[in-house]
Amino acid sequence: MPVPYESTGRSRQKARTRQALVDATRRLLAQGVDPTVEEAAAAAGISRTTAYRYFPNQRTLLGAAHPEIDQASLLPADAPADPAKRLDLVMDAFTRLTLEWEPQLRASLRLSLEPGAGQPALRGGRAVGWIEDALAPLRRTHPWLDVRGLAVAIRSATGIESLIWLTDIAGLTREQAVLTMRQSARALLAAALPGHPGEPLTAKGAAGEPDA
Repeated sequence: MPVPYESTGRSRQKARTRQALVDATRRLLAQGVDPTVEEAAAAAGISRTTAYRYFPNQRTLLGAAHPEIDQASLLPADAPADPAKRLDLVMDAFTRLTLEWEPQLRASLRLSLEPGAGQPALRGGRAVGWIEDALAPLRRTHPWLDVRGLAVAIRSATGIESLIWLTDIAGLTREQAVLTMRQSARALLAAALPGHPGEPLTAKGAAGEPDA
């Protein structure tokens, strides 16, 4: 959220300075560092005094580094009508995004868990909306089904929270974690739609890439 300093004069230059700080923060997060404002300023080649005009504390800085993905849908234009195939496509894209933005998402999750954090940084519902979009045909074919509830259930078994548990606690590789999350999504859909076998998922290509 822009601070008042950014709203007055030389707006383009200030926008570039702010973006430079955010980009530096994201680079440091990718290196395993939770940067302070001073560290981000140094990495961006910006004075500490200037950096504090944009981000008064570490929390606002890390919050700004949270990914902003405005896509209303993760489905391609020629998406199939089969909800299982649509869900597979969305989960493939969603897990890719989770891996791509893992450092920033981890930082946002840490912020959300801090005492007095207020509005959780991860609360936004974008992923639930993407999953609902995948399941949209069910509203016509299964009008009695709580599609929103199913989307929430699938989201609860996927995303950064699940990735962290599966890799940090369960000790899975990221490829294994991605496969597990996609299988969980498939299983929840299958439980809601008995008799829909779908196609088997395998570790190879589970994240859209061949085995290393």
